[in-house]
Amino acid sequence: MEFPVYLGFALLLVAALLVHLRRHRRREAQAVEAARRAGLKSGDGPRAQHPHIDVDWCIGCGACVSVCPEGEVLQVIGGKAALINGHKCIGHGLCAEACPVGAIEIVMASPAMTADLPALSSEYESSVENLFIAGELTGLALIKNAINQGRDCIDRIAARLPGLRAKPDAGEPPVDVAIVGAGPAGLSAALRAHELGLSYLSFDAEEFGGTVANYPRQKLVLTSPVELPTFGKLKKLEVGKEELLATWKAAAAKVGLRVRCRERVERLTRDATRRFRLKTAKGEYRAHAVVMAIGRRGTPRKLGVPGEELPHVMYSLLDAEAYSKQRILVVGGGDSAIEAALGLAHQTGNQVTISYRRAEFSRLKDRNEKKLAEALAQRRLEVCFGSQPVEIRKGAVTLRVGEETREVHADYVWIFAGGTPPKEFLEQAGIAFGRQDLTGAVSSVA
Repeated sequence: MEFPVYLGFALLLVAALLVHLRRHRRREAQAVEAARRAGLKSGDGPRAQHPHIDVDWCIGCGACVSVCPEGEVLQVIGGKAALINGHKCIGHGLCAEACPVGAIEIVMASPAMTADLPALSSEYESSVENLFIAGELTGLALIKNAINQGRDCIDRIAARLPGLRAKPDAGEPPVDVAIVGAGPAGLSAALRAHELGLSYLSFDAEEFGGTVANYPRQKLVLTSPVELPTFGKLKKLEVGKEELLATWKAAAAKVGLRVRCRERVERLTRDATRRFRLKTAKGEYRAHAVVMAIGRRGTPRKLGVPGEELPHVMYSLLDAEAYSKQRILVVGGGDSAIEAALGLAHQTGNQVTISYRRAEFSRLKDRNEKKLAEALAQRRLEVCFGSQPVEIRKGAVTLRVGEETREVHADYVWIFAGGTPPKEFLEQAGIAFGRQDLTGAVSSVA
């Protein structure tokens, strides 16, 4: 009597195992196909931070797959973790933290794949002595990295200040450090300078918060804890734009942080005493050291088409809720363009069209791809692939679609065509550029 029971139990186990293996193989096949498609889309593969997996140590547990917030960057194939969508990875580092056996290291793409970047030491010092660079200009993505770098730059400057202050100087007393940019890296640097009792000047060409202030409403900007000078640790795993800006403003108000907003540093030189001189439209300033935290976006890139100078054409979206019952054209196919289009499509009565020059979106964050698919399915917006604006007029835009043209009604136009990097300004300051291999630096900050 017992034998049939045991046999039946064994058969159930075998059946369950076969089902599990079938599902596992199907997932593997899907992952392999996704990797093939990713290779076709991304061409050269990852261009910045991404995980390097030591397959000798990997146990195929899948913890790295489940923790990744970008989706489909990693998959378990053949019992080992594999990078299948490297172009989607922005270097969160959560996969490395989640790996129970330490088989993952966050590394940088090869020098041949990275863009031209300022030549930096391991301490973020540029080719100009005592001029440090933090944030996007280092080639490392993520707000968390920028915050850490801004703080670390000030710590290194503080260690050098006794020697810098001791040098002879007959002019107007310089501040200890000038901080150019009031985004994540710049604000972190300014808060750390205040925390250490350094004299400082903080500038931003636009507004408090830098690039983050121009993000669409509710954009997710932090996905892991980070330590903010004077404030303490932000322990939440997900922090949106508004919450992060409110935290920065609270920290700034608490210590009386002073930021000269809408004051662009136009020129950076050194005088005969090797102190820095910073020229703006409002005056000239001197500093022992400088932290450059201006990002890589620079000034918005123009399309070079008639009508682009009209007042209803814009290059950043501050508040989607300010627009309702409007006909809107969004030009671009990156995450910024899609997030703006989704935010505008969510408002009452808006008719939103996206114009994108390529045949498909290829490098979107996973969550943006899903939200866009939902919006398209619900017909909340429209996408015109393979199109480019050729003329902008009041109330309408002419698009070239292949060999034909199409008129799109538009009360407002947003253009997200990237930006012109501030390379010329930095080179005038003496900063050397080159293709950089940041492999060693990334794992220390990710």
